[in-house]
Amino acid sequence: MQSKRTDYISWDEYFMGVAMLSAQRSKDPNTQVGACIVSDKNKILSMGYNGFPNGCSDDEFPWGREGDVSTNKYFYSTHGELNAILNYRGGSLEGARLYVTLFPCNECAKAVIQCGIRSIVYASDKYENTPGVIASKRMLRAAGVDVIPYQPTGRTISIQL
Repeated sequence: MQSKRTDYISWDEYFMGVAMLSAQRSKDPNTQVGACIVSDKNKILSMGYNGFPNGCSDDEFPWGREGDVSTNKYFYSTHGELNAILNYRGGSLEGARLYVTLFPCNECAKAVIQCGIRSIVYASDKYENTPGVIASKRMLRAAGVDVIPYQPTGRTISIQL
């Protein structure tokens, strides 16, 4: 009898891979963030990436990072975590786990807490010393949301299309 293969990817690799692949849908020229929400039974519930709301053309709205409403994307863009939450149509996210490529900002942390997500696995914390991430961590800690840094395995996974 043949044995099963042993080099399959872990759940964390799988879900973070989905989040990373989702990030590739973002048209943001500076930062691409992907998110994947998973049930406690390891079922994918929703995915999202950073971009503009439906109906807001990414050719007509600005991609700049500074300035007023005519040049600054931050007035219009939705973060990957929030898009994943808003994309979910199945009811409650209570007890779910969020995989995200970049540590959530304070606004996304509020949405995570309010919808009942209980843990976050994140790949990067490059803005850890900014006020938004400091506030995010304070709220997540107070709300009892587990925050777990993703542990890369160094495995290369490629998709040929």
